[in-house]
Amino acid sequence: MNKKISAAVASAALVLGASSANAGIIIPAGEWTLDVNGNVNVYATVYDFDDATTATVTGGLAGTQDAYGEDTAQSINTGLLPAWLGFTGTTRQNDLDVSFTISMQPNVSDNDAASGDTKQPLWRQAFLTFGDKSWGSVKMGKDLGIFAGNAILNDMTLLGAGSGGTTAVRSGSATSLGGIGTGYIYPAWKGQIAYTTPNFNGFTATVGIMNPNNPADANTNQDRFGLEAQLQYAFDSGKVWASGASYKVKKATVEYDSEAMDLGAAINFGNLGLVAYYYTGDGAGTTAYGANAATAAGVTRDSDGGYVQATYVIPSGTKIGVSYGVSSLDLASGETNPSLIDENKRWTVGAYHPLTKHLNLVAEYNHNEADSHDNTENESSALSLGAILFF
Repeated sequence: MNKKISAAVASAALVLGASSANAGIIIPAGEWTLDVNGNVNVYATVYDFDDATTATVTGGLAGTQDAYGEDTAQSINTGLLPAWLGFTGTTRQNDLDVSFTISMQPNVSDNDAASGDTKQPLWRQAFLTFGDKSWGSVKMGKDLGIFAGNAILNDMTLLGAGSGGTTAVRSGSATSLGGIGTGYIYPAWKGQIAYTTPNFNGFTATVGIMNPNNPADANTNQDRFGLEAQLQYAFDSGKVWASGASYKVKKATVEYDSEAMDLGAAINFGNLGLVAYYYTGDGAGTTAYGANAATAAGVTRDSDGGYVQATYVIPSGTKIGVSYGVSSLDLASGETNPSLIDENKRWTVGAYHPLTKHLNLVAEYNHNEADSHDNTENESSALSLGAILFF
């Protein structure tokens, strides 16, 4: 995994062809070097929801009209990537590269008409690393999960908004969904202790134990550390990877294994960038890891999905892109649950223009469709216009 969010964002920006700095504001401080980095992004989004009121899909990501009959909404929010302020300190001591990273993610909007300041910032990173290029590195603390991490970092909507989600999305939401739940499971930000090998001519491996966070479903908990790992091969024009996750979950009096794996590739051919990604899981659920993963009796459901994406940089420097993703959830053996989500699908078209070295203008159109196992269908769309500034 990347050691700091500026590197993660720069990696994603390189995939998208948008302009960003590879480091933030560098400050020498005695034996330490402090990197202050982050972004501010803001999008005005107009939503058009399905007219359906009662025929909604459980676990669907396409919105429907609200209780007042409103089938449109507007918001000013951050996109998939929240606004970010990160601090990374690095030093070399006793033949070890040592670093720390702490970051916070404030909102750029709020839905409190009176004060506009009720939202609390997110705190997504607090970790340390130590290591050496001869034997690898160790990370300890809270950072992006290993499984599906590359899926979100290579999603072109990371610099935009992507899916807006359901009718509940209004001004003041922390972030949009991007391609989460429509092509990949959210890797989330997890407490972890992870080891990454040295770089062997492009090959690296990462393995870690993860904090046993409670799954998204109610009345569940985990009784051991989660395990996540990744193999990756990076080369001049791109990279390929595979990752996996394993958790043990208790639901009521039943215990079941939750497992998932994925495969992905991101390759550039001159101005053309291509991404292909696929995942499969048993008891892993959909959208958020563990969501709708099993029945009330603890019988697991299978899930899979993926996305394909193509981007191209035109002579003006603008990157245009199109992406299609789908996440599927099967019924458990013997289960009858017709309203449960069968497929969440999304397609996105976007344009990302580097107005300056650090500032990018963004325009995106997203269309979502949610289909249940009884063939109920909800649809919604979102048009987002905004900008993202890196520093």
